[in-house]
Amino acid sequence: MLSQRALNITPSVTIGINSKVAKLREQNIEIINLSVGEPDFPTPEKAKLAAIEAIVHNKTRYDMVSGLKQLKNSIVEKLEKENKVSYTSDQIVVSSGAKHAITNALMAVINPGEEVLIPIPYWVSYPETVKLVGGIPVFVDADKSNSFKVTVSDIEKHISDKTRVIIISNPSNPTGAIYSKKELEEIVNYCIEKNIIILADEIYEKINYEGEFTSIASLSDKAKEMTITINGFSKSASMTGWRVGYTASSSAIAKAIISIQGHLVSHPSTISQWAAFAALDKCESDMDNMVEVFKQRRDLAASLFDKISEISYVYPQGAFYIYADISSLRDKLPHNESLSMAFCESLLEKERVAVVPGIAFGTDDFIRMCYACSNEEITEGINRIGNFIKSL
Repeated sequence: MLSQRALNITPSVTIGINSKVAKLREQNIEIINLSVGEPDFPTPEKAKLAAIEAIVHNKTRYDMVSGLKQLKNSIVEKLEKENKVSYTSDQIVVSSGAKHAITNALMAVINPGEEVLIPIPYWVSYPETVKLVGGIPVFVDADKSNSFKVTVSDIEKHISDKTRVIIISNPSNPTGAIYSKKELEEIVNYCIEKNIIILADEIYEKINYEGEFTSIASLSDKAKEMTITINGFSKSASMTGWRVGYTASSSAIAKAIISIQGHLVSHPSTISQWAAFAALDKCESDMDNMVEVFKQRRDLAASLFDKISEISYVYPQGAFYIYADISSLRDKLPHNESLSMAFCESLLEKERVAVVPGIAFGTDDFIRMCYACSNEEITEGINRIGNFIKSL
């Protein structure tokens, strides 16, 4: 009945956790949910008002497949100003979220059987999306001592004549690590030499606590030619449900993405696009304020984890996650196939705290905690994690 493509897809662990949390809450059980990767801020008022105005003024008809002209022009200006890379509006394609942008991009450049390099740990949807478009995910191990940022020596171990693309998440989900300009230059130069396309997922680029952010496409003309930049509004503007993302790429790749998107979804919701346009044009201070709050929460979460001697973590420079190493608990926590699943299930059952098992990201000795929530939830949640570990 089902296609082989459908049968090959692994269900999302994060969606499964959220389903469990929802069921427990339906039973009036209080849960501290530190699993969901979503800002807890409302969408900025000016963005919401722009959407309402679009509805009132009947801006609800079909538009360009590649996105609203006004929004694309604003994205071009943003990339020039903030990311130091110049594109034309025809090189921008607006999509129904960054996840859709990634899918579009992979469909445009991957042939069946070609390989996509995915550094571990990875965002849960990377390997499944690669499989959906007929590619083969090839996982690249990186060193925890380097915050799991891959190096050329890590990458070259996995190169074959089928290697087509490498995905770089920067800032990283799940670790919050950020690549320096020097680190990126070394990777980019190697990829140029080997003719490997770089899928640069920069959805968290504004949530950066450590200084200037380097976009891969900004490093050189050749880097720009070889890079497909993925970005959007879910994280930076707290617009997860609006579903607006985009790609910036060469004209040839953009044209292919437009053709693909035109047949699949026509274009993203015009109402959502007008909201995204207002977010870029009028809501910079709202976004900056969110980042400042996230930084304060990062500092709070890190200080609380520092008190739990049994675990260590990757210190996050961006995004809003802490990736904690629970490998020291392997002999203390009964488990069958997965340590991180056993930890998370037992934590949810005994302490009513939800976090994501690291096996979802390819590293079973870790858990991911999201601190995009109130200080009270962060404090209580991590304290409960500490109590749970002491009880083992």
